[in-house]
Amino acid sequence: MSGDDEPASPRPGPAEDRDRTPLSDRYSSLVDRFVRVVELAAATVFALLFAVGVFDLVIQIVGAVRSGAITDPLVVIGFIDTGLLLLIIVEVYQTVLAYVNEDDTRRIVRLVIYTGVIAMVRKAIIFRTGEYTTTQDALLAASAYGVIILSLVALLWIERTASGDAALLDE
Repeated sequence: MSGDDEPASPRPGPAEDRDRTPLSDRYSSLVDRFVRVVELAAATVFALLFAVGVFDLVIQIVGAVRSGAITDPLVVIGFIDTGLLLLIIVEVYQTVLAYVNEDDTRRIVRLVIYTGVIAMVRKAIIFRTGEYTTTQDALLAASAYGVIILSLVALLWIERTASGDAALLDE
């Protein structure tokens, strides 16, 4: 028999194509899907943390109003501290979603900078010199916070200027 007499083999199906895909590609695809699931789980955790935090803040405010402690500046600063912490959680959530959606790297960097700015402003608002053993320690910490805030604002300005945005904080 000659080779011309043999029937042509049918076209390979999806299972046969998968068998021809290199193991490294299949493994990479599996790991990529796993990472995506973990990213979505992390986003869900941050969303739940935010919801619990908002509920807790409302309970704290209602309790302070009922007890009359709402007029205490330290109590109000505590509310602001909690509110800023909730904003940090939202920014981290948005950063995770940006990774999941494979957004532009600039957007992700901007979200990280926003998170840093909010975190440092929070630290500055709740800063108490009495928490430090010496005045010099408090001054050093305050100076470090100031340098970090200015650096983050400078990074944000550079990022905005490089992307062509005219206004620094227009969003």
